[in-house]
Amino acid sequence: MRSILYFLLPLIISGCSNFTYYMDVINGHHELLEKSQPINSVITEDISKDLKNKLVTFKQARLFATQELLLPDNDSYKSYADIGRPFAVWNVIATEKYSVDPKQWCFFIVGCLSYRGYFSKQEAEEYARKLRGKGYDTYVSGARAYSTLGWFDDPLLNTMMYKSEARRVGIMFHELAHQKLYVEDDTSFNEAFAMTIEQEGVKRWLAVHNKRQQMKEYLLANKRKKEFNLLLQETRSKLIHIYRGNEQESIKEERKMNIFSELKKNYKNLKNHWQGYSGYDEWMTQDLNNAHLAIVATYHDLVPVFKKILKNNNYDLVTFYKKAEKLSIQTKSERSRIFQRYLNQE
Repeated sequence: MRSILYFLLPLIISGCSNFTYYMDVINGHHELLEKSQPINSVITEDISKDLKNKLVTFKQARLFATQELLLPDNDSYKSYADIGRPFAVWNVIATEKYSVDPKQWCFFIVGCLSYRGYFSKQEAEEYARKLRGKGYDTYVSGARAYSTLGWFDDPLLNTMMYKSEARRVGIMFHELAHQKLYVEDDTSFNEAFAMTIEQEGVKRWLAVHNKRQQMKEYLLANKRKKEFNLLLQETRSKLIHIYRGNEQESIKEERKMNIFSELKKNYKNLKNHWQGYSGYDEWMTQDLNNAHLAIVATYHDLVPVFKKILKNNNYDLVTFYKKAEKLSIQTKSERSRIFQRYLNQE
């Protein structure tokens, strides 16, 4: 049975028609599972106090996820694996030279995705290099976790051991949300739904445990993230306007470069507003292109819609999940119309 499941795994996560890629995905996930051990066993071993405390917190948060957030009650995130690297996978995002719409990769079970994942950074960068050779803008983004959508018992990873407790439990809530509801061919829906559950779950977790200082820090971090994403969304809108124009490519290229330069300047102004907070400096020092902005839309554009749905239903998760599930069975075009109506609301 395990062999059969491993054969299906590329179709579940992010497969492709290339046999070598299939085998890389199988081997990568197999390595991850082979290294995993039950959390109850790990915390009895000779490990650091810091790791032990984090794993104990994860155990409590896993129970909270089921009982309070109504997320799937299964064996996911009840084991732990140290995979010896900073990210679980590396995702390749690509766009046309004069577009901010991400390239789609379509697979059997999950449908079409806005990225293609690799367990090896080197292989992800090599694939991105090939796409650049074909004229694409590309971005290789490290991801600290991924979900097999409940087909496997996903373990906690060393890559998920953020210093911030809010970020640690949040990433688990996020991945469990993908197991709760997943819509084929709609990455934006899936990520916005999971982001909403992540943020609502963290706030409830911190409130229940009366962690006021952590709540204050978390809300401030979310405020900065919202302001940063707004800056990127404004930049994206400017690029869309240019790309839809009839100018020659040379003019579009010049204006494209100017807008990215303007983004750097506007970020400096935003940092001044934040009194020098530098949490996004590393991201901003990259050689930014369309692909960096494409993934921002994928993860954040629809979050305000889901938050409105949650608020309109008095933050009752049972009702919220029913509303989200009802949306999930609509056609993608009908969902878009419904989302736009929510976005137009004051």
